[in-house]
Amino acid sequence: MKPVRRHPAAPRAKRALGRVLIYAALLFWTLICLFPIYWTVTTSFKSAVDVTQAHLIPWVDFQPDWKGWRSLGLSPDALFGTSTARAEFTSRFVNSIITSVGASLLALILGSLAAYGLSRFRYKFAWMRNDDILFFFMSQLILPPVVLALPFLVLYKALALLDTRFGLILLYTLSVLPIVIWIMRDQFNAIPIELDEAAFVDGLSTWGAFLRIVLPLAVPGMVAAFILSLVLCWNEYFFAALLTSTDAKTLPVMVASQTGSQGINWWSMAALSTAAIAPLVLVGIFLERYIVSGLTTGAGK
Repeated sequence: MKPVRRHPAAPRAKRALGRVLIYAALLFWTLICLFPIYWTVTTSFKSAVDVTQAHLIPWVDFQPDWKGWRSLGLSPDALFGTSTARAEFTSRFVNSIITSVGASLLALILGSLAAYGLSRFRYKFAWMRNDDILFFFMSQLILPPVVLALPFLVLYKALALLDTRFGLILLYTLSVLPIVIWIMRDQFNAIPIELDEAAFVDGLSTWGAFLRIVLPLAVPGMVAAFILSLVLCWNEYFFAALLTSTDAKTLPVMVASQTGSQGINWWSMAALSTAAIAPLVLVGIFLERYIVSGLTTGAGK
């Protein structure tokens, strides 16, 4: 009986076909994920007719126009003139930057301290241990924001924090603090505790070991936590619409207000949305390696 000959080319062909299918699926999913951004950017250069007729490809289906950007005073022909819409956009943009960056930094400071304590020390509060405390922090994300609407509205009115940037910073800090604690605890757990012990032998205190030894090693996780917090705070709409009226309004509230008596001004909303997501896209592009490194720390354990 003759032995069956196996052709080595067959497994290679299967592997090549598998790779092609995987890359095709990834490319298809990428197109699905990026299409909303593409639609938003192209819609900002459309006229009303192009929007209603769902034209997609510039210079093929429609001729790009600055109508959406002109309505915000951000088109080239209106950029250097006086514009009320541009002044409002600038004010809302500054509010978003101040509240998002301020809340993210405050959450990063408080979250890093809490995460270091949960990583290096053992706590006991009644029946609660370290893992229970961490779960308590994470459980705050389960609570729907609408449940907190009335309590925060009453509290902020009593404390005169309505329509203030400081009020939004405090609220946003509470919102993203559990995520920061979760990320930073994993980051600190990945750093050997022997480094802390060596620092103690060299005469450093707990604060000295944390600030001079552990914290510099946790920079990727800190950057990832900061960016994730920044994105969440930047895109937050519910509490920004509920607790602000004029002075502290942010960009998401302004985007949602792009409606008129004739309906939604899609071109203005698209231009405003494009301007709102552009900073986050730039941050993600330039700090991508920190995001990946910080979020995957400890994944191989």
